[in-house]
Amino acid sequence: MTDTSTDQFAATRMSSGDPALDGVLGGGIRVNSIALIAGEPGSGKTLLAQQYAFTNATVDRPALYLTTVSEPFDKLISYGQDLAFFAVADVGRRVHYHDAGPMLHERGLPGLLDLLDSLLVTQHPGLLVIDSFKALQPFATSEGEYRRFLHDLAGRLSAFAVTSLWVGEYLPESVGAEPEFAVVDAILQLTITRQAERTMRLLEVRKLRGSSFSPGQHSYRLSHRGLQVFPRLADRDQLPTADTPLPDGHKVSSGVHDLDAMLDGGYWPGSTTLVAGPAGSGKTVLGLRFCLAGTERGAPALIASFQEPAPALRRTAAGLGWAWPEQLHVLHRVPVDLYADEWAHELLGLVSRTSARRLVVDSLGDLRLAVLDEPRFRELLFSLARRLTAEGVTTVFTLEVPQLFGITHLSDIAVSHLSDNVVLLQYLRGESRLKRALTVLKSRASHHHPDIRQFDIGPDGLHVDHPFDTDQNLR
Repeated sequence: MTDTSTDQFAATRMSSGDPALDGVLGGGIRVNSIALIAGEPGSGKTLLAQQYAFTNATVDRPALYLTTVSEPFDKLISYGQDLAFFAVADVGRRVHYHDAGPMLHERGLPGLLDLLDSLLVTQHPGLLVIDSFKALQPFATSEGEYRRFLHDLAGRLSAFAVTSLWVGEYLPESVGAEPEFAVVDAILQLTITRQAERTMRLLEVRKLRGSSFSPGQHSYRLSHRGLQVFPRLADRDQLPTADTPLPDGHKVSSGVHDLDAMLDGGYWPGSTTLVAGPAGSGKTVLGLRFCLAGTERGAPALIASFQEPAPALRRTAAGLGWAWPEQLHVLHRVPVDLYADEWAHELLGLVSRTSARRLVVDSLGDLRLAVLDEPRFRELLFSLARRLTAEGVTTVFTLEVPQLFGITHLSDIAVSHLSDNVVLLQYLRGESRLKRALTVLKSRASHHHPDIRQFDIGPDGLHVDHPFDTDQNLR
């Protein structure tokens, strides 16, 4: 049986060819509306417009791509052929390109309107792209003529029931300053943000008449496949609500018997744990053991690593005498040129596909490098933790702290406040060697033992000894 309500809703929306972008747009831009794609040169405006054209054009209702005076017609066609969605056989059949530059130079904006009248009647397009629209304003003899042109153009598009994309080199601060922004029904702003050597592309819906949309800035990438959006993970309507029940069940083992005892039985299912400590203190090994303890009980597990790929993790496990099970999966991504939202969506997808019940993210310091500002990182981490909790995934985050001795604070990103449990690994000075120490600083909704205990990593695994003597130097 066909869901006619869904079909009718889909018929009122035009897809971008990227389901994630359509989701940000509340299902897509509305059919027969005018949308403005704004951004600086190189932000992907033309690529997105062509993506819309080839996604939606049909023989009966083709796409008409009108170039003006800033995007050379022949170059547009030449570079377009490198795109996966660009079908050369459809050019002139489903997608028609037309160079309006000569008409603009000869007769200005009135000539352009006459040209459009002819093309709308003869080709009956379902989608009209004007690229670049911003280049049209200098052809107006006055501000009044330009406003009359906008009014007449919008009227023609409405009369012919055609969806239109206006593409232009508008910067974020100019939104609202030009008269065309009041005419259009939707504004998509593409921004290139640079910080030191990092570059990030961000998309924001600045306006969308008659529709809800996902607010904020969403990262995106450009490739031969087109424009791919990775929605901001902190969207309110995608998060579990305050009434979402916590997973039921007995506590799950950390993989280390004595640590379980310090945690009064282990971790609650669906909880988040922060394992913090300096380099070489055992964070990765503790996380690895936690995953293996789950697979030994038939629960699939996942390690999301930024430093050590799967072969290195397997070597570590083998060196400790641990077999590597099929149910233990690894997602390895280097932090260079990493988009945090892209990574988060990939991680959540892999958690779902593998049915992982245990997850280790190693480490948060590397993930922090992929986010341009601290509030956005906190928002991402908070949202990720809530989604994992709602899925019943017990998660361990590792974090490297810079201090080897006398650790006075864990981080500047307030990650400990988001964690249900905090386990601190640190070094203490012995007579002739360093000693590893383990402490449970926090265990939400559970009793815990805050002893400082010696923690050793040997060829046969992990060992937690008795608390240190009172005369041990703890700094």
